[in-house]
Amino acid sequence: MNIGKLAQESGVSAKMVRHYESIGLIASGARSPAGYRIYGERDVHLLRFIRRARDFGFSLTQIRQLLSLWDDKERASAEVKALANQHVAELDTKINALMEMRTTLAELADACCGDTRPDCPILNRLAE
Repeated sequence: MNIGKLAQESGVSAKMVRHYESIGLIASGARSPAGYRIYGERDVHLLRFIRRARDFGFSLTQIRQLLSLWDDKERASAEVKALANQHVAELDTKINALMEMRTTLAELADACCGDTRPDCPILNRLAE
């Protein structure tokens, strides 16, 4: 299949397919005699895997590791679990940071009168 069909089947844009090829996340498609990239079902599965991993927020480095583990039929599932648990911890850290930001911003918004006066605790805090 061509890159357009691959993009449609995998749910990954043709631009992202080219990007993933350029950074070596996936192998470049074989070329037809006319110079067009040619892809197969394995490429569709790889890109779906990558898209789902991105949906879970895995970094490209982590996705490389996951792809390597996925390809290794002799792998220990403990390696996959460790990578997933590491990512869960990173997500928890980000969630906590976002919750703190939200709480602070909500408090500042509540403290702001929102009237015609120029005094604004939100701007004052940003200016600190």
